[in-house]
Amino acid sequence: MPEGTEPSGLTGWLRWWREPPPVVPVVRLTGVIGGAGAFRRGLNLAAVAGPLQRAFATKRAAAVALAINSPGGSPVQSALIARRIRDLAEEKGKTVYAFVEDVAASGGYWLACAADEIYADASSIVGSIGVISAGFGFQDLIARFGIERRVHTSGARKLILDPFAPEKAEDVTKLKAIHGEIHEAFRALVRERRGERLKADEDALFDGEFWTGARALDLGLVDGIGHLRPVLRRKFGDKVQLRVISAERRWLRRRIGLTDLGTAAWPPAEALAEGLLNAAEERALWQRFGL
Repeated sequence: MPEGTEPSGLTGWLRWWREPPPVVPVVRLTGVIGGAGAFRRGLNLAAVAGPLQRAFATKRAAAVALAINSPGGSPVQSALIARRIRDLAEEKGKTVYAFVEDVAASGGYWLACAADEIYADASSIVGSIGVISAGFGFQDLIARFGIERRVHTSGARKLILDPFAPEKAEDVTKLKAIHGEIHEAFRALVRERRGERLKADEDALFDGEFWTGARALDLGLVDGIGHLRPVLRRKFGDKVQLRVISAERRWLRRRIGLTDLGTAAWPPAEALAEGLLNAAEERALWQRFGL
């Protein structure tokens, strides 16, 4: 039986059968938002579409809860997941509650905005409403070792932001223009979903800064300080059943933590190298918020 107060005795079971307690499905949205690989369990629409569909289709569901713990990632996947949540909520007529754990920043806050109400711990990290991209420049390094870079393209702008060539001002201008478009889409979503609950000037809210949950409440980015179980029990009663909706994964992959091994007996060296790079990138995203 899902989490909640179990009936006892014949009278209790009869009462439960006639008036079953409300159910709130819980979908966990955890990790860096983006694609998946052999050593990376990406938080993307393909991974969460099934759990979301099952959550909103749950019988007797009084609402749907999202447990969010994400430092962000792909703006496209953030938008796709958030849109799917809103489409299902409108289709099924369900209220959605989001609960921030350690962090809902950047794309993680984008996901939280898909909820009708957002709750966080006082020490949660919330916000970072902005866009960022980062890379390295290796032109001096390859010159030091006498390495010649050979690239052939068709299209004058095909090779912009090449990490093995000096940075060009026109390339940076192009990148910043793209950032501006994505940032405006993020701002528009927050305005739409939070509306009059926002309690600060947009220049302060949308400059990429992040705050604790307590400060986010003052700014109107969240609706309350609280955790999933006590908040839902307060809203739906002590007998509410919280049903975690998990993704369906094959047993071996679940045991060893791999998501896409293909047909190889063991990942090739390229996959291992990619996994190390992905792990470093994810670690950097979490560490940006002190986690």
